[in-house]
Amino acid sequence: MAGRTTAERGERQQQSSGPLRGRRLRRPPLRAVVVLALAVVLLGGGTLWVLYGSSWTRVERVSVSGTRVLTPAQVRAAAEVPVGDPLISVDTAAVAARLLRQLPRIDSVDVVRSWPHGIQLKVVERTPVMVEEKGGKFVEVDARGVRFATVAQAPKGVPVLEMSLSRSASAAASLRRFDEARLVREAVTVAGRIPAAVSRQTRSVKVRTYDDISLELSGGRTVVWGSGESGAEKARALTALMKAAPGARHFDVSVPTAPASSGS
Repeated sequence: MAGRTTAERGERQQQSSGPLRGRRLRRPPLRAVVVLALAVVLLGGGTLWVLYGSSWTRVERVSVSGTRVLTPAQVRAAAEVPVGDPLISVDTAAVAARLLRQLPRIDSVDVVRSWPHGIQLKVVERTPVMVEEKGGKFVEVDARGVRFATVAQAPKGVPVLEMSLSRSASAAASLRRFDEARLVREAVTVAGRIPAAVSRQTRSVKVRTYDDISLELSGGRTVVWGSGESGAEKARALTALMKAAPGARHFDVSVPTAPASSGS
């Protein structure tokens, strides 16, 4: 059998070595790999220095927004943001926790880094829906029944909560089931359902038991509301009743399907 010619052997050798030579050409030189690694290290170190070591990204100002009763100075003092420290090192969660702990009037707060030199404190204050009178002062209560601040004067347009708990046997049993905190939340629920036109005339919300809540309006008028259940239906019934009997002095919507009015 005749051997392969020299040309055939050369062609076969070229075909077998071609892909390997191609792979060798695609492999990056060792020097390029080392240079790239050094660049990554230097870039990372430079970034760390900018964030932690330089004066370019340090806390220089603390701004406050959203306050209504509190002052920005009060919020900044309670926040205790470390001015002069690297901005990246400020523990925003700890700042928020301090504000909520030291200033109960704050309902929520968002602590935001404002690059390159600022911290923003975005505050949402609690809104009183009623107040409790104690010792000549007024304790503000928000929509979740949280007592959050004591003030010398009741906010305008906010009704007074009167806890006139009944001492009857049935009322005592009710109180064991619904404690005072629950009754306050129930009163808050009622206050949130009062029609806007009636709310402006509401002087107090009186609580005797869970299902015995009443309103005192301006001019000595009263509303028997009952419990906080079916609040929307009771609000509609009260609105219709007051239109139908504008001269009445006493309204009862404890059973919204059978409202009643009396007095003139």
